[in-house]
Amino acid sequence: MSLTNEPSASAGGSSASRADHAGVPVIGLAHGSRHPRGADAVEALMIAVGAAAGVPARAAYLDLAEPDLASVVADLAAEGHRRAVVVPLLFTVAFHATVDVPEAVAEAAAASGVELVVSDIIGTGDDIAAVLRGALDGAGVPGDTDAVLFAVGSSRPEANEAVADLAARLADGRRGDVRAAFGTCAPRVTDVLDGLTPPVALWPLFLADGLLLDPLRRLADERGWPLVEPLGAQAAPLVLARYVAARDGAVA
Repeated sequence: MSLTNEPSASAGGSSASRADHAGVPVIGLAHGSRHPRGADAVEALMIAVGAAAGVPARAAYLDLAEPDLASVVADLAAEGHRRAVVVPLLFTVAFHATVDVPEAVAEAAAASGVELVVSDIIGTGDDIAAVLRGALDGAGVPGDTDAVLFAVGSSRPEANEAVADLAARLADGRRGDVRAAFGTCAPRVTDVLDGLTPPVALWPLFLADGLLLDPLRRLADERGWPLVEPLGAQAAPLVLARYVAARDGAVA
């Protein structure tokens, strides 16, 4: 999706257009959190993406944290950029992806005149599954340990079903079971523990710390269970891939 008040450059444009294309900034648009460390991992993620892409990379937030998207885009416009790619740092197609992101993008584009191309969300596909497996292995969790994949949760059943499907795929090839649980809706972590063998690995589908993770940390501490940290910069290859696909698709 592209929103702009400016004409788009074509793939066969001038050398100046191609140079602008090569330097198109990337904005990681996260939900935001009141957690005091909520922005740390998102900022680290975007630093990693920017270093890999060789372009300006910024973090912006839909709610509960600063800066918002309009402020980030205004800063890019002041630096002379006329186009940017927005990567929604979201795992499921729910309210934030379908309502909040389009509204924030439309407002920022209208206010700045910058062309904003919106990429696919991170999603729950095979690439995020690979990153999650790497995070679990990096935390030293054995393959025969049962695990709970913990996500925020949504009022949209299809979004929760996508997380449950991801949990089922993560269980493939492991001796330990993997079940999905949510922070804002059923099933909760305590609802899915029956039949799992302690110690159970608590495995967040989170990019950064949030208030919903605090109870999970307490549970891990109380029971001596392993807790995998939020993904942070480990998700940089996924964000980079979404950025490149949207950037190149917009110019093609």
